[in-house]
Amino acid sequence: MPINTRQRRAIRDVLEQAGRPLGAREVLQAAQTSVPGLGLATVYRALRTLAEEDTIHAVTLPGEAPRYEVAGKAHHHHFCCSVCGGVFEVEGCLDDEATLAALTPEGFRLEAHEIILYGECLECREHAARTGRD
Repeated sequence: MPINTRQRRAIRDVLEQAGRPLGAREVLQAAQTSVPGLGLATVYRALRTLAEEDTIHAVTLPGEAPRYEVAGKAHHHHFCCSVCGGVFEVEGCLDDEATLAALTPEGFRLEAHEIILYGECLECREHAARTGRD
């Protein structure tokens, strides 16, 4: 079943406005405000189609379902909140050639790298402070 252009546009708009990688259920929830009858299967099909078109790409973290973000951004890494599970973009990179070379095993050739930071996001930290959990 082909994906309606309005549905695909709503999904792409959600990812552009989020400014961070979103999972399929997060995309569904946000996109339903503009396309009320949207279903999860349609979201998955649209995400797959948009990824095949290189409009978006998957962000994969070990042991987790993929999240998606708009393609074409400069090289960056991600921060995963250990409380809410949200994934956020980290601008820039520690791509110092000497550091990367020192981390690469002798005789190996480095082709790419990815760094995932884990901790507590600002919203979760503020919530903990308000509730006295901190």
